[in-house]
Amino acid sequence: MTGTPVRRGEARRAELEDGVLALILEEGFSHLTLDDFAARLRCSKRTLYGLAASREQLVRGAVVRFFREATVRVEAAAQGPPDRLITAYLEAVAAELATASPAFFDDVASFAPAAEVYERNTRLAARRIGQLIEHGVGAGSFRAVHAEFVADLVAAQMVRIQQREVAAATGLSDSQAYAELASLVTAGLTQARTYRNATVPPVKTR
Repeated sequence: MTGTPVRRGEARRAELEDGVLALILEEGFSHLTLDDFAARLRCSKRTLYGLAASREQLVRGAVVRFFREATVRVEAAAQGPPDRLITAYLEAVAAELATASPAFFDDVASFAPAAEVYERNTRLAARRIGQLIEHGVGAGSFRAVHAEFVADLVAAQMVRIQQREVAAATGLSDSQAYAELASLVTAGLTQARTYRNATVPPVKTR
């Protein structure tokens, strides 16, 4: 049985949407025209117009899908005790971003409709980090910190990653930058509680 025409059409649509996403994740999209998409996916431009009304909408739709599906997987991976949640969350973000090439992120940054999608997801992720910090402090897993301030610092760095500033300054990919951020934030939040109250030895004078 090959299925009804409707089901075959739905399967073909899903196949093409998968193909668009895989293509732009691997090599970006700034160089791809609608004709290029059609040739690479072995379909007609008319078929692509069934997915989106324009090349710009086709690309934006694929970017939206990438971040939507990544968010679901990140939330599923962010499990465990409070002192592990932030690390698990940011490492899951890093793992998801590692599936996309630097060319993809460069093109996203330079294409306003896609950049807006990435920026919105970054803001939501930063808000989630703030919630995880508050949860960890409340559970006693993190030392007492101003959760909103720490979250704001993390958010600022996440925005710099999203805008490709970290890549330009350090050479790190977005995925690598998130992994480093996870290590840094967790280390700062889980320092021994005695650190703040430690006795500072007097400075010897000559």
